[in-house]
Amino acid sequence: MTASPPAPGRSPSLASAPALMVAAFMGAWLVCAWKPWFPQDWALENVLPLLSAWWLLRRHRRMPLSTASYALLTVFGIAHEIGSHYTYAEVPYAAWSEALLGRSLGETIGLQRNHYDRLVHFLFGLLCHRPLREMLTPQLVARSPASRWAPLTMIASISLSYELMEWLAAETFGGELGQAYLGTQGDPWDSQKDSALALLGGLAAGVIDRLPKTRASRHTRPRKA
Repeated sequence: MTASPPAPGRSPSLASAPALMVAAFMGAWLVCAWKPWFPQDWALENVLPLLSAWWLLRRHRRMPLSTASYALLTVFGIAHEIGSHYTYAEVPYAAWSEALLGRSLGETIGLQRNHYDRLVHFLFGLLCHRPLREMLTPQLVARSPASRWAPLTMIASISLSYELMEWLAAETFGGELGQAYLGTQGDPWDSQKDSALALLGGLAAGVIDRLPKTRASRHTRPRKA
């Protein structure tokens, strides 16, 4: 049996756009691996990203994703690596905004905590919706209700599983490392808010994904006589 050709916009090898994405992620990983603020937390934060990258590379040879999906995953991976370098509760985006804009972002909009972790949870839903949809599409009927809701279900499930894993890690390691990895910053509802933002990001991505199709359908819809 001969293998079917790759779908348009997809590449069966790493000799094109996916290779560039791998290089970008590995470059960011190496930069963020240099003198992280909390080395033990950095190591914990990088277990899942490296396993996920390895799995995606193996999967690419059999069922490649689109270039756009690899780009979205790369952006999300880099955002996570920044958080792992500083620890999520200490990412100095306020200092960056003050250096670039002359004012602190946190003070300008009245933030009382470091919200970088919330941003990355939202980005998880927003940026991983399309890759998850592409992974699930072969098992689902295209344009069926399941094909629209399955990515959101996966985002919610992965987000919940990650929050449970954070809790187990905090219980296992305890102390400063456990608190740095958990990153609640004193908010008892941190896990629920993180999961809600991931789902909100997925919903936003689903809406964005359907906008071009909606506009196209309006232009191609036959006019009534």
